[in-house]
Amino acid sequence: LEIIVTILNENDNDPQFQQPNLTRFVREDTEVNATIVAREDLSATDADLDIIYYELTATVQGTDGYFAIKGVNNPEIYLQKALDYDKFQLTRLLLYARDRPVGSPDPTRTATATITIMITQADTRAPWFLPCAFLHGDTSVCISSPYSGTVNISEMAVEPLVLRPGPIYAIDPDYTINEKIVYSIVGGNTDEVFSVDADTGNLTMNKIVTSPDSFLLQVMATQANNARKYSVATVEIKVINKSLYPPHFERGLYNGTVVAGLAPRSFVFQAGHPSTPLMITAADEDFPDV
Repeated sequence: LEIIVTILNENDNDPQFQQPNLTRFVREDTEVNATIVAREDLSATDADLDIIYYELTATVQGTDGYFAIKGVNNPEIYLQKALDYDKFQLTRLLLYARDRPVGSPDPTRTATATITIMITQADTRAPWFLPCAFLHGDTSVCISSPYSGTVNISEMAVEPLVLRPGPIYAIDPDYTINEKIVYSIVGGNTDEVFSVDADTGNLTMNKIVTSPDSFLLQVMATQANNARKYSVATVEIKVINKSLYPPHFERGLYNGTVVAGLAPRSFVFQAGHPSTPLMITAADEDFPDV
């Protein structure tokens, strides 16, 4: 009697990842569809020789949809959506390997691999002049106001000019890279009256100004190692007559009278002169005709 015995394969082995914990550093300017973790680093094995089915999930809130796998049977992880370092710098992905399709009524054995993705900042933004304000709450765009200052006619300033709302200063908004900023005047500097310190941004005078003109300088801030990353700010310098005297009120005390129930924008009258509006005036010896 010939007896044939067939050994049936019982599903008694879990899938196995060769590396159940992986870490990858990804630049924020990585192109969409680029491979982040290769298939051979993520493929699971099964001693039962079952077909492996994969599923990828993100565990960090707000990071869903950025990374995906190529297919249910292909665990290669690729970038699905453009990254932004300001939105998040780290996410953790869980890759599940099952020996049965999702939803199968058959008993399923599962293995899990953890992939930690660290986002690194890239040199993506031009310098920001400070102070600046974020545009509509978007931290990737910061709008600065023009700088302004004054110089006296026919007078040489020996110290750096005092500007509003502050000194000329720019930063690299890619703060983990923090490229050195170099300053230069690229426009509006008629007769080379002014110069700017390349390292500090301090604005100084090279010569006196003999006419009451205004200057609208264009100052450029450039990354020292990447001339393509630059920003330009305007600096308005007004030439004025030197002020030797402070303004002063012509009287130390003014007295006025109002009547209860007056409508808004009604005149206040001089005390003792109910038909004469109260006038508060000041004078300045620097401007006797004003």
